[in-house]
Amino acid sequence: MTATEAPRILLDNVSVSYETPRGRLQVVDRVSLAVDKAEFVVLVGPSGCGKSTILRAIAGLNAAESGTIAVDGKAVDGPPEHIGFMFQKDTLLPWQTVRENIEVGLALAGVPSALWTQRIADLLTLLRLSEFRDAYPAQLSGGMRHRVSLGRMLAYEPAVMLMDEPFGALDFQTKAAMGRELLRIWEAERRSILFVTHDIEEAVVLADRVLVFSPRPARIVAEHRIDLPRPRNLRALRGIPEFTAYTRAIWEALGDEDQ
Repeated sequence: MTATEAPRILLDNVSVSYETPRGRLQVVDRVSLAVDKAEFVVLVGPSGCGKSTILRAIAGLNAAESGTIAVDGKAVDGPPEHIGFMFQKDTLLPWQTVRENIEVGLALAGVPSALWTQRIADLLTLLRLSEFRDAYPAQLSGGMRHRVSLGRMLAYEPAVMLMDEPFGALDFQTKAAMGRELLRIWEAERRSILFVTHDIEEAVVLADRVLVFSPRPARIVAEHRIDLPRPRNLRALRGIPEFTAYTRAIWEALGDEDQ
């Protein structure tokens, strides 16, 4: 990013609170962060601390009560263009095939139907799902379903991918495999990604930077730039002292907040 370019995502002193039966609940407390173009940033922190609220605020689904949020230099006052959101639970339509589920993303993006065939073929190849193009979600494994969800998001070519624990419900082996797939796709597509996880090893494997949050209300208590060579693989990284040092430092940042 040049000195004159705006960050892809910018939060400046953002606070978010909700009205509850017991009064106003502060969820995010004066958070400032920036994500550059093609940067992979991971948020970690205790359950319920406000990480998901931050993603929803960037997507224009929650309003900030103070501070500013901007995507590509434009203030967020509703869902911005060119943002994709992936949740922990896949939201595939069970009555539609893999190909048809991905077509939903193209339709939402307003891509002319004449361009769908090649774009879907390219995505199925990228996601290694070509032979399952006519399968239904019930016929797929959990990891494959998540790849289809990822394909539907990639179909409308978002500049920003917001991912809220997208692999949290998967078993360890499938989660590791999906992490490798996501990194492969990110390296090919070079989107900006803001990714929420509770898995510290997953965070270190994926991220350019890891931001550590406090218990609610969310505040950034530590930032770690992950200087490990890419491509990355969890099995190989576990034997590297630098990987262990990163995971220990993040654990300690979280632990300090628990005391």
